[in-house]
Formats: sequence, structure tokens, C-alpha cells
Amino acid sequence: MSKINWGVLGTARIGVQKVIPAMQSGQYCSVTAIASRDADKAGRVARELGIPRCFDSYEAMLADPEIDVVYNALPNHLHVPWSIKALGAGKHVLCEKPLALNPGEVEQLIRARDAAGRKAAEGFMVDTHPQWLKARELTREPGFGSLRAIMGFFSYDNRDPANNRNILDHGGGALYDVGCYLVHGARYVWGDEPLRVVSVLDRDPVMKTDRLSSFLMEFPGGAASFGCSTQLARYQRMQFVGTGGRVEIEIPFNAPTDAACRVFFDPGDPSGAHTTTYAMPICDQYTIQADSFSRAVLEDGPVIVPLEDSLRNTRILEAVFESAVTGAWVTLNGGAGLNPSRGHP
Repeated sequence: MSKINWGVLGTARIGVQKVIPAMQSGQYCSVTAIASRDADKAGRVARELGIPRCFDSYEAMLADPEIDVVYNALPNHLHVPWSIKALGAGKHVLCEKPLALNPGEVEQLIRARDAAGRKAAEGFMVDTHPQWLKARELTREPGFGSLRAIMGFFSYDNRDPANNRNILDHGGGALYDVGCYLVHGARYVWGDEPLRVVSVLDRDPVMKTDRLSSFLMEFPGGAASFGCSTQLARYQRMQFVGTGGRVEIEIPFNAPTDAACRVFFDPGDPSGAHTTTYAMPICDQYTIQADSFSRAVLEDGPVIVPLEDSLRNTRILEAVFESAVTGAWVTLNGGAGLNPSRGHP
């Protein structure tokens, strides 16, 4: 089977250090170009990573007829505008998360995808990682019982005001950057949508981004409680508790590529004496993601995280922001009535 030619928008660290090298080792991926508004940076990254072509403008790369798919690694507020332009140029698009800053943007992107007749997806790589597949499988085992609660936390410490993660108008803050994973992961394993949410957000007094977000999502038959932060010690964990057992993902999001990921199952025994540990095969979640998207293009099959799923996730994030402002539960009704404030206080 032939390979798909990818072009990369932007020289973000996650792309340069993680995603691009992973794509280059894919069975169905060929990274043929990278674009940056800084010509020197584009050239340097292209040389370091062995990418054949580099462009000093995003428009020039989109005009390249040899590129089939665009990986959009630009800052959050540029995800939808440049994904729409890429679709308009006839390219398929895999966009970094969070896909958008409000539901209306996702709806625009869906219309652009349909008009272009191309494929587009949000880069939630967890959906194809073996450890998440295993966790979801275990929550459906008879010994686990019925899923009733999910608990998760995701944090790191970055206080640089010049970093896009800390610029409010660029879609910075904990909820957009890492909280979106918690929401998506809960929906992925639960296999259902939350009914309502309530939240408390602590904002940085200078940067105004949410530096600590705590929120509760009510699901049919249970609830998920989460915390995420941009100014705490690095930590991440996901736990799923049922009527008969508990499943835990040790490193759910920044999965290592040089060691086995572990998923734990215990049958309601806090001592850990009867805990079963499942060690996953060593893999790179970004390679799996890029190969999956490439195959969807090659075979004209479905993408793993379609934009319709992203719309639901974005509506939930919007509701979390709204609840923090109103101090009340926000019922999820398809996005109607939610304030498209992009998380501004």
C-alpha cells in the first residue's frame, strides 16, 4: 500500500519533538513538507528532521499539489481558520487538540469539510492507544460491574507569559490545553454523553487564563470528577470505578514510547493484593494516530475522531466555562444557549 504525503503547519514543540518523528516511522505516512512564517525556523526544522521541503508561509505549503494531508499544529486560536483554508485547498486535515474555542467554530469546520469532500479529524491520539482500548475493554468485563464514577487529573507547571498556553486570546489555559483530554477520555470510556456540568475555575491574576479548573460531569448512572492545572506539579492519572472493580491508567496521556504503559484492575480490594497489571506493548501513540488517519484517506474509510465528536466535546468545554461564571449547573442540550465566550472571565 502506498504512503500518504503529509505537510505540517507550524513548528510547535509537540510537532517537532513528538508527532513528526512518530509520523516519519509510520507505515502509511510520509512527511514531505513543513511551513512556518519564520523561514529560518522552517529551514532548520526541515534539516534536523530530514523533511524534503520547507515553506516560509502557510499559504505556499497549502498550494503544493503533492501534499495530501495537513497536520495543523498551530496555536489553538488558529486551528479552525487554517484547517478551513487547508480543506479549501483540497487537503485532508488532522488538527491538534483542542480543535476549536467554541462550538460555532466546529460547525464552520464541519461545513468546510462537507463542501470540500475531504476528511478532517481532531488529534485525540488516546482513542487508538492500546492502553485506552484495554481500559475500555476492562470496564465492560462482568467482574467490573457497572461504571459509576470516573476520576482524573492532568497537570504541569508552565508560568511563561509568552507561551501560547498562557495567552488568553490564543486559547490558553488548563481546560483547553489538558482538560479537553479528561472530557474526551471520559466520554470515550463511558460510551455516553454527560447530562450536565458544574465547575470552579481559578484564574491567574495577571494572565487571566484558568490555572486550575475543577469540574464535575453528570452521566447517566454516574459522574466524572476532574481537575487540571497549568501551575502545579506534573501529574496525570485516570481511574474508572464500577460496582465490582476499579480500572486505572497509570500514564494516560503522555504515554512513554520507551517503556510499557500499564493498566491496573482490582476487584474492589484497596490493599492491592489482588490487583492485575496489564503491560501494553511498547508503541508510539502518534505513529498509530497518523497511520490510522492515512489509512482512512487511502481506503476512504472513517476517521477515528470525527468532527461531530469534537463538536460534542467542545460544547462540554463551553459549558464548563459557563458554569464557572454563573456558579450553577449547566445542562447540556446540544450547545443551545451556551455563551461562546472562549473562556474569557
